[in-house]
Amino acid sequence: MEQISLAITRLYLALTARRVRDERGDVPGWVMITVMTAGLVVVIGGVARGQLSQMLTSALNQVK
Repeated sequence: MEQISLAITRLYLALTARRVRDERGDVPGWVMITVMTAGLVVVIGGVARGQLSQMLTSALNQVK
């Protein structure tokens, strides 16, 4: 009976133990996301620069 209890305990510990995750393979994905985000910021900033500048000027003038 003690052997069964020991086997069940070992099985439980093996199934619930934290596993070390290797996330090195995900680095290219994060690089791609970062580059794409930077690209979107540049494109949106270039397209909407005039409107954003006008909105900021208008908001600052209302504070005065």
